[in-house]
Amino acid sequence: MTQDWFRLYVQRIDAIRNMARFYEVSIEPDLFGGSALVRRWGRIGTRGQERVHLFEEDRQAISRFLFLVRQKRARGYRPQSHS
Repeated sequence: MTQDWFRLYVQRIDAIRNMARFYEVSIEPDLFGGSALVRRWGRIGTRGQERVHLFEEDRQAISRFLFLVRQKRARGYRPQSHS
C-alpha cells in the first residue's frame, strides 16, 4: 500500500428538505497486503452504515475512490470539517 492514505469526508445539507447527510470514504491497508476501500454514510449525528471493499492493487482502490468522490460531488456533497 502506498504511504499516502486517501480520506474524504463530505456533507449534504438542505434545510428545506430536512436533509443532513454525511459520506466518508477512505483507502486503508488490509491485513493481506492489499487495499481496503472503506465507505461510511448516513444522517449527520448518527453512526450510519459502513461497507468495506477489498482490492489486490492500490490503483484499483484509488480508481474506485475517485469515481465515488466525483459521484458524490455531482449529487451536491461538499467537504466539511469532520467532528
